[in-house]
Amino acid sequence: MSARALSQSSTASDLISLTKPRLSSLVLITAAGGMFMAPGHFTPVRTLVTLLATAGTVGAANAFNCYWERHSDQFMARTRNRPLPAGRMDPNTALWFGLSLAAVSLPALVLGANLLTGVLGLVALLSYVLAYTPLKARTSAAMLVGAIPGALPPLMGWTAVTDRVDAGGFALFAIMFLWQMPHFIAIALFRKDEYAAAGLKSVPLERGDESSRAQVVLYLVALVPMTLLPFQLHIAGTWYLAAAVLLGLGFLGLGAWGFFKHLGKPWARQTFLYSLVYLTGLFAVMALDRIPRG
Repeated sequence: MSARALSQSSTASDLISLTKPRLSSLVLITAAGGMFMAPGHFTPVRTLVTLLATAGTVGAANAFNCYWERHSDQFMARTRNRPLPAGRMDPNTALWFGLSLAAVSLPALVLGANLLTGVLGLVALLSYVLAYTPLKARTSAAMLVGAIPGALPPLMGWTAVTDRVDAGGFALFAIMFLWQMPHFIAIALFRKDEYAAAGLKSVPLERGDESSRAQVVLYLVALVPMTLLPFQLHIAGTWYLAAAVLLGLGFLGLGAWGFFKHLGKPWARQTFLYSLVYLTGLFAVMALDRIPRG
């Protein structure tokens, strides 16, 4: 392979990395879950366009985030090798890449789904870039702001099919919103030193480890009953109910164990990993035990 081809391949790889593929894939799964759970019918072509447009919108938000945080990313092990802090890419390239993705993806979201879904996509993009990202260096309350765009994709999937915000879509939004709290706090606990070096605020840095563990438990106490809503709304069946209870009690038990035993970073990392298994399992069983409507 020629040096030019290698350079082009490296640039393409760096541009893709700006979209944070692992995070984007998780968001895309929840958006697809919202579409699948919603009552009504959606053609394969519109489904593909909507999911690609959602992926592009999320990718644009992540590219803007990488641009904004290129200096603080140098101080965190998991981000210091990104194209901007590593010096492999001009910041303006990342900025124009994000703008281009947004300029294509948002109109495609309106055309592939509907205006409501496009508006929700715009809200997710703007709140992530203009509110959550700058607030991260100022207050730990940024976590609550950041959970809004993080919880919108399953609602967007729902509205893409239904063209309305109703109880079913709200339930998916609320589950995703509450799930992010223990997930974010767990990350902030086992990466506390990196957050401090990068100048980013977090619950552990502002409130301490004990308060952080207590908040994990409190948010889980709210999350577990919220996950019962899909069953109560007749969106999912009894297998989902059983899975939601078992997965939720496991999550709550893990959180309570860390709180009462005053556990540290290893427990926080276990909680983070379990949160990923929990969300994947919850949405998988929800899809498998979906009750068709409409």
